[in-house]
Amino acid sequence: MPEIPNMNRAMISTVLVMAIVSLSLILLLPMLDEEPWSQPGDEAGLIGHQPLSAGSTGAAVAASGHELEGVMLAGITGAEAFGLQETRQTVRIRRDPQRVIRDSSPSFSGVSVDIERGEVVAADENLHQILVYDRMSNTPPNAAMTEPKRVLGGDQTGIEFVCGIYVEPLSGDIYATHADTAAKMLVFSRDQEGNVPAARVLNTGYATRGRGIAVDDANEELFLTSQHNSAVVIFRKQAEGDEPPVRLLQGDQTLLSNPQGIAIHHGRDLIFVTNHGHVSSRSIEQGDASQQEPNRPLGREFAVPGTGRFLPPSVTVYRRAASGDTSPLRVIRGPKTQLDWPSGIGVDERRGELYVANDTGQSILVFDEDAAGDVAPIRVLKGPNTKLDSPVGLFLDTKNDELWVANYGNNALTVYELPAEGDSAPIRMIRSAPSGKRALMIGNPGALAYDSKREEILVPN
Repeated sequence: MPEIPNMNRAMISTVLVMAIVSLSLILLLPMLDEEPWSQPGDEAGLIGHQPLSAGSTGAAVAASGHELEGVMLAGITGAEAFGLQETRQTVRIRRDPQRVIRDSSPSFSGVSVDIERGEVVAADENLHQILVYDRMSNTPPNAAMTEPKRVLGGDQTGIEFVCGIYVEPLSGDIYATHADTAAKMLVFSRDQEGNVPAARVLNTGYATRGRGIAVDDANEELFLTSQHNSAVVIFRKQAEGDEPPVRLLQGDQTLLSNPQGIAIHHGRDLIFVTNHGHVSSRSIEQGDASQQEPNRPLGREFAVPGTGRFLPPSVTVYRRAASGDTSPLRVIRGPKTQLDWPSGIGVDERRGELYVANDTGQSILVFDEDAAGDVAPIRVLKGPNTKLDSPVGLFLDTKNDELWVANYGNNALTVYELPAEGDSAPIRMIRSAPSGKRALMIGNPGALAYDSKREEILVPN
């Protein structure tokens, strides 16, 4: 008998294996029709595994968020296994998780005060809500939380990872921005609440998801910081739909590097921007220039390979009307500044002071509005009595001489007298969770890992 070439042996082995798999699937099909744990309408799960008979097992798989349209089943041997297709069948398997890690309390990522109406508006990035409280609310020490006066939230609102909040002084309209997912700015009227569509939607574009927001009412302009593309994008204040920006500030000369908060000095026609520090260069030559709209930031498809870098955290200052790749008028940065992930920012034009929410530094830094270079703050609010915990947003209520801070780490809004410094306790606090509860700070988690040595779950956000 002639010897079979190695290649032919491999082909025969492959056909035999496929035939065996096909027979196993044929045995599985009736069981999939009969099993009570496979019910139409069940949510998609991951993997369901059911023993068959001695010596054989079968698996039904459904991808999370999608239906499995079926496996090609064949019950024959030989070359026919490559061609014959049976009816496709959808199988959904519901599997309840053993446990869930999730913060059930609102986590405050931004704050603004409706001074005329005595209300404070908070962005909840965790549960995708906007919460409105009475300005004078003060959660008692033994109370679990303070109930908001009204809530905006639900799938109809379009609210996702909301982080920037602005309240229009005359109308009380609430402007809300998103940094991570939704490429839009939402505007709700003061009388809206519950799960309702926004009164106005501005489609900012994926490259202009806004972390910070500031509004120049005198010039009818809206400023958004584009965190991931290191830009400041300016729209008409009343812009909506797909209306393009009127101006753009972006480029290596700007020194913008993951910009977060933005504030306007109306008297001096300036803008102040806080920067975390990481950035990469952009070039129109890296992408399809014909697809680039005017005044839209150059997104990641225009990133120059190998240019990613870390700059010191900073506050950069520009003319309000600056555009293009324009250098800042001055920069506050260096070890003396104590800047460490600076986020929210506000300016008190009466006192000539600049307030910065120093996220990782667990502090509020106050600078002279003319500060430049590596200079120390004129005062610092920091310490255990302050109850500051990952302060990311702030608002200066100059009418009532109060400083409001949104703390992402302890589910609390804290209020201080404007001149407060050192380890000063807040004069009021609004909590959305029991006292002492630590917020999980899970924000748009993008991956998961398990450290078997320390038995810890690692979740980058």
